[in-house]
Amino acid sequence: MATRALALDSPAFAAGVRNGLTKPGQKELPSKYLYDELGSKLFEAISLLPEYGLTRADDRLLRRHARDIVERLRGDTLVAELGSGSGIKTRSILEAFCRCRRTSYFPIEISPAALATCRRELADIDAIGIVGVEREYLDGLLEVVGRRAIDQRILVLFLGSTIGNFEHPADATFLKEVHSILSPGDALLLGADLEKPVNQLIRAYDDSLGITAAFNKNLLARVNRELGADFVLDSFRHEARFNPHTRSIEMHLRSGRDQRITVAKAAFSVRFREGESIWTETSHKYSLTEVGSLARQAGFRQEAQWVDGEWPFAETLLVRQ
Repeated sequence: MATRALALDSPAFAAGVRNGLTKPGQKELPSKYLYDELGSKLFEAISLLPEYGLTRADDRLLRRHARDIVERLRGDTLVAELGSGSGIKTRSILEAFCRCRRTSYFPIEISPAALATCRRELADIDAIGIVGVEREYLDGLLEVVGRRAIDQRILVLFLGSTIGNFEHPADATFLKEVHSILSPGDALLLGADLEKPVNQLIRAYDDSLGITAAFNKNLLARVNRELGADFVLDSFRHEARFNPHTRSIEMHLRSGRDQRITVAKAAFSVRFREGESIWTETSHKYSLTEVGSLARQAGFRQEAQWVDGEWPFAETLLVRQ
């Protein structure tokens, strides 16, 4: 999971829902639609749960090693973050920069509300200029690259193990696309959640308080609110399952009965059999070896890596060659 509030684009949303629910075989909905305003707040609550240690591990590493990360970067550096959310997790890095030199921070988000929150959360940091970029990841990064001066380098932040939401080989393809946009000497700080016992992972994505279930079901509620669908939330059950072949946690919404759902504003209906599920999110868990291999495939050199001891999670500083 990775927090990323999504602004409403009704035609795109309708098309995504229609394509996902009418797909032959496994029905699915894009995970990016989990993060509307309510979904983002529910995710913030998930990040505080004792079962879900990913966010805290990410934060610990950034706090402990921000100075080291910044000191490894030479010269005038712009900071661009893919999917910044509220920007809270980025504070340690930006504060480390401002102790050394002035820099500019470009949070890249599709949600204007998230960008506004980000500016408020980080406005008190001296020597940092914040320029929000309301774009998808790669389009936003292209815009930032176009703004830099000739002698400036870029540090791209891709935190929270958002890379794990890509299926293989889409994760490698995405990093290759980032590599193609950057110039030699630019850097990427990549957060990746690491392998853990299956029972621990299941608890992290199906907590005892049911907050993750509410987060998952809110996707159906969002389709009801914004596209005029008639999902009955109680007729679907949240399910977290581990896929041993991909080493990923998958979140599903399983139908408890045979039913027919109409999505009025997307102009279609779809039947569900009892037991049939909607696949809503994937979260791949990496080995350290796999992180290194992924980076090399994309053309990056591994500069440094830090691993959390409480909840296995890695921050890896990669340099574009």
